[in-house]
Amino acid sequence: MVDNRRLLTAYATARDRLRNERIEGHWVGELSASALSTATAVSALALVDRALDGKEPVASESRRVRASLRRRGVDWLLQHQNPDGGWGDTDRSYSNVSTSMLVLAALHLDGDAQRHPDVCACARGYLDERGGVSSIRARYGKDKTFAVPILTNAALAGLVPWREVSALPFEAACLPQSFYRFLRLPVVSYAIPALVAIGQAKYHHDPPWDPLRRVMRRAAIEPSLRVLARMQPHSGGYLEAVPLTSFVLMSLASTGRVEHEVSCGALRFIEASVRPDGSWPIDTNLATWNTSLAINALAADGDLEDVNCLDWLLSCQHRIRHPFTGAEPGGWGWSDLSGAVPDADDTPGALLALASLLRGSVAAQASRAEIQSAVLSGARWLLNLQNSDGGWPTFCRGWGKLPFDRSGADLTAHAIRALHAWRDILPVAASAAIERGFRYLGRQQREDGSWVPLWFGNQDVPAEENPVYGTAKVLKAFCDCDRRHDASARRAAAWLAGVQNSDGGWGGGAAGSSPGRPRSSVEETSLAVESLLPFDETLPRGPFDKGPVERGLEWLVESVESGRFADSTPIGFYFAKLWYYERLYPVVFAVSALGHAVRYRGAAASRSDSGLEPVAHAVANAVTHATDDGA
Repeated sequence: MVDNRRLLTAYATARDRLRNERIEGHWVGELSASALSTATAVSALALVDRALDGKEPVASESRRVRASLRRRGVDWLLQHQNPDGGWGDTDRSYSNVSTSMLVLAALHLDGDAQRHPDVCACARGYLDERGGVSSIRARYGKDKTFAVPILTNAALAGLVPWREVSALPFEAACLPQSFYRFLRLPVVSYAIPALVAIGQAKYHHDPPWDPLRRVMRRAAIEPSLRVLARMQPHSGGYLEAVPLTSFVLMSLASTGRVEHEVSCGALRFIEASVRPDGSWPIDTNLATWNTSLAINALAADGDLEDVNCLDWLLSCQHRIRHPFTGAEPGGWGWSDLSGAVPDADDTPGALLALASLLRGSVAAQASRAEIQSAVLSGARWLLNLQNSDGGWPTFCRGWGKLPFDRSGADLTAHAIRALHAWRDILPVAASAAIERGFRYLGRQQREDGSWVPLWFGNQDVPAEENPVYGTAKVLKAFCDCDRRHDASARRAAAWLAGVQNSDGGWGGGAAGSSPGRPRSSVEETSLAVESLLPFDETLPRGPFDKGPVERGLEWLVESVESGRFADSTPIGFYFAKLWYYERLYPVVFAVSALGHAVRYRGAAASRSDSGLEPVAHAVANAVTHATDDGA
């Protein structure tokens, strides 16, 4: 058994690390560098330079800046080619055909294919071995959100003929946003900028043979460009995302619109988003999401007096109708930056963080009226987003055709928890929505007891799913709503305990596909431990009377003691299975799990004898009896 002294020490170490990560009172974090983002940025910059040939002096400062960015980006890509010849989305990811195709396209557009023939030959060998274009199509199925942009980039580089690129109905963007969900568009709700710009590129380079369609689309060019301009945020970056913005820029540049206001804004964003090492991340940051996660993690020790980011978190709430998705006011996005869009994961996270602040901070209690006003607006936004199936989607209600627009178990569980946390001030409709959400979760539970999340995966699990993440998140909703004894919850807890790895940690699921690689991660182990704590007494024990929670805690405590608890794992999906890892995830998840373990174990009562910095008074008050096994 992990003695209380070790547990408290590990918790204090992780907690202090998380507190020290604050920047100007909140948490910004850092997303992983991305080969895919870097490749698309290099391609866009190369096509901008081609489009400006003859319009801009060769020796101009702006051209020198772009040339430097391209050179540094290519250097970074060359340094991160995997031994199999391909590239993964991050420097910790396995190679995949999408990123490898985009990198090869970037090398061709930048002129590096001739300078690095061996690199390109290895990349072609990797792509050929895995099916090339057909493999890209198979990866995304009917969803053209990412397959068409990849093939467009490849066509612009001369790697594939334009006939391989599907036409996108960019004229549909001219209709009111409220109509989009009825059109059964071949792209997801957040990809309208790609629909417009890439659709226009396909029309420009490979116009349809049908005269009527050709005339109709020609007439839609200027109106759809106005839609594109209206949706572009102040930063210039659509969704603050480098890949999406790069696809828009390269498409417009290739059609002679490099000087259009949208292109200028997109170029400004790409130039401003580069990292010091020459790479680009998938998105600028997840500041709002990270701050909500950190507040909720630190709330386990009950003391949030010095977490003075209430005003900042309230300022991140969207107060007007959002031009990108047409979302009503009230939601939160993942960042405080202009390109973020309100969604059904960040909004519950913020609502739960506000509840934590109100419980744990006297200063926050002085702003109770302002907090409750924000909560009512946010809860109303969530309630209006709920799909007819009872689940919650990410951005837009009713876009159920494509994977990342459907209801998700992780999103639904998060929404349920947020509505339940504020149930005393919410209308009766919230209770009904929670019940519909639980019925949805019941239908989504797999026969083995697990749930699969929408926005997180694991590259060592079949189909790249992450049922450990999904199941842990749903179990939290059952426990928060006092449904721990429901049959669904018991089955889920048994499944989660049953997929624990032999080292005591958890990976993404029951089986891995990469022998020799450690599958346990801090993120997944932390989530599993925290969600299983309420079930600890009911789970089977192993040797020396150690249950899954105890073995998981040992793994976590050892990871803190060794310093490994800050090692990030690629578990995040960022649209269409684009992998990322976030520097704060392992730290914040470990703090949350260890903090909850302190509360459940009652170890805080012995803090005065441990020589450690005191754990918060709220935890001490919750402890009725404790002994310090390590004293």
